[in-house]
Amino acid sequence: MSKSVFLLVSLAASLMLSGGAAALALPPSPRSWKPDIDELVARDARHRPPQHGVLFVGSSSIRFWAATLQQDFPGIPVIDRGFGGSAIADSTYYASRIIVPYHPRVIVMYAGDNDIDEGCTPRQVLDEFKVFVARVRRGLPDVAIVYISIKPSLARWSLWPQMREANRKIAHWARTRKRVTFVDVSPMMLGPDGKPRANLFREDGLHMAPAGYAIWIAALEPVLARYGFPAHRARAAGG
Repeated sequence: MSKSVFLLVSLAASLMLSGGAAALALPPSPRSWKPDIDELVARDARHRPPQHGVLFVGSSSIRFWAATLQQDFPGIPVIDRGFGGSAIADSTYYASRIIVPYHPRVIVMYAGDNDIDEGCTPRQVLDEFKVFVARVRRGLPDVAIVYISIKPSLARWSLWPQMREANRKIAHWARTRKRVTFVDVSPMMLGPDGKPRANLFREDGLHMAPAGYAIWIAALEPVLARYGFPAHRARAAGG
């Protein structure tokens, strides 16, 4: 065995013996999402999304919204750019491919849930959101950015204290920025006992049922209206 190989093996063993194995369990690299991003871009080439609309980006709560997003915000040109399991940094990494080319006037983000689950601190979640805002503003200086608070869920209830603190930090920072809005959906998602309402979730206790999205829609509509995108429900099919 060469000296260099011996050193690498020794280092790996040392890390595991000292508890370093946890440090090796790193979050997925943004590059792992490339097939998902390639698929989104290829789909765009076949069916070009609207320009200058409202772009929704983030993790699986956004991705699963794609089927009803247009009918949930009637009369608003919406684009769904969610990719499941992603963290804030992943949307930042791919902003040049899935956000900037569509010149949205408003970006709605839901991410941070997975960041906390992967071990990020509330401060790191805030810092990642700051980086995201700076990145998209380089290409879109006037874009408004709406951050949906990390949701309380049954599956990740043990992480709620960290998630709540991340929400608090982002809300405070957003108040100091122009055209950055924090939308807190958590009060409406908690029941009288202070715990997540089971009827808002699918069987996995993490992803939302239609009743959960209804809360998000109600919270977002007045914000989008302030940015010039009122929903035209009176003209929508079925009211």
